[in-house]
Amino acid sequence: MNKELEHKFISEFQENQNIVHKVCRIYTSDQESHNDLFQEITIQLWNAYPKFRGDSKLSTWMYRIGLNTAITLYRKSKRSVPTQDFDTVLHKIEAKDYDNTEEEQLKLMYQAIQQLSDIDKALIFLYLEDKNYSEISETIGISEVNARVKMNRIKTRLKTILNP
Repeated sequence: MNKELEHKFISEFQENQNIVHKVCRIYTSDQESHNDLFQEITIQLWNAYPKFRGDSKLSTWMYRIGLNTAITLYRKSKRSVPTQDFDTVLHKIEAKDYDNTEEEQLKLMYQAIQQLSDIDKALIFLYLEDKNYSEISETIGISEVNARVKMNRIKTRLKTILNP
């Protein structure tokens, strides 16, 4: 990757790294797992960045890469994911500490979300990020109608989990 593209990636990543933290928060339950997943998503973004054409917003692209990486790693935990040496770039990216202090209701919501399937987690995550159904369907790769139907079912399931 040339220096200009590398600089652009680092700059855009630092501006949008909370997207990666949010994905990690949904798919992990402890700080060590969070850090591992954050690093893996960052590597996948780095590898895919030269192919990013700008057909969608950078944030949508980052959500898609992040969610796909998280789902792949946690659905197929025995499967090893190829990685590259990240040490050459690590010193150039400043990772901000992620604030883990949450209110009790937010903790309960995350616990309820943890009980959902991988695809349902991705749907509710994007919904909570105020993405419209068009963006959700584009990011996950399902029809808009299917996204709406699934979301209604997820909401019902979460209500049942939170209010037994």
